[in-house]
Amino acid sequence: MDIESELLKEHSRARAERIVRWIGGDRKRFRVLMEMFLGGDYRAAQVAAMAVGICAERRPALAAPYLKRMIARMEEPGVHDAVRRAVMRLLQNADIPPALMGTVADACFRYLSSQEVPVAIRAFAMTVLGRIAAREPELGRELRLVIEQHMPWGSSGFRACAARVLADLDRGVPREQ
Repeated sequence: MDIESELLKEHSRARAERIVRWIGGDRKRFRVLMEMFLGGDYRAAQVAAMAVGICAERRPALAAPYLKRMIARMEEPGVHDAVRRAVMRLLQNADIPPALMGTVADACFRYLSSQEVPVAIRAFAMTVLGRIAAREPELGRELRLVIEQHMPWGSSGFRACAARVLADLDRGVPREQ
């Protein structure tokens, strides 16, 4: 299967699911999708993002070797929000290596603090920061301040996620997805 031409035919959940089923647990097939996601042009990365997110959610071990490159990709200027959303969704449940923790936390705080970032990315960033704060408690205070600062103007989805993360911070436990 030519993943790129298949994804570019139609950008839909059904098409992404079909590709995810075809990839299964095959690392070589997943690598082709990741090349499109990480090195493709703006449109190719956008349409690959959904399939990458689904694959990574179902088989985290497939995405683990690409974590550093995925984080770097989401930080590139001008990258599509779908790429950021897919990476942030993955990070909610990923085992973030200590060497990448600072980079991830910085990106999450930037996304969380920006009104320009779509609410889904901000909510995923909040969840990721909540998990990091469970391992690095000093970040919990900063996270609480940022959340409380943005809650009054946040959407209902933002406020719901914020309430969950704040409750987890109060209990001192990471949120499991």
